[in-house]
Amino acid sequence: MQKVNRSTCPAESWGERCSAFRLLAGTDLAVAEEVMPAGTSERRHVHAKARQFFYVLAGRLTMAGPAGEATLGPGDGPEIAPGVAHRAHNPFAEAARFLVISAPTTEGDRTDLGCLTTVSTGVAFSR
Repeated sequence: MQKVNRSTCPAESWGERCSAFRLLAGTDLAVAEEVMPAGTSERRHVHAKARQFFYVLAGRLTMAGPAGEATLGPGDGPEIAPGVAHRAHNPFAEAARFLVISAPTTEGDRTDLGCLTTVSTGVAFSR
């Protein structure tokens, strides 16, 4: 068994000043610790194959999906099924730190939908 720690993982920048630490980068399972500073957002997007689970460690995060938005705090997390459009954003004053677990990996499995608005039809998040 190999120990993994955020401090030993390379940081990747994404979006607007956000960062990801790839804790596990397998083709069948990927785990990242991500940080979204206050006022940042990702583009609405969809994954054809990957099922994802977001788990908030610190701060607050808003997830936008087909049924609207859900504000998540420490200990909260939604499951995002394959094919469900979503986006994470942080409209709050503090940074959000969270895990993103994806099976299989999202590498090569992301389609940006080109706008930052919430989708208004479809299924709700699991809580």
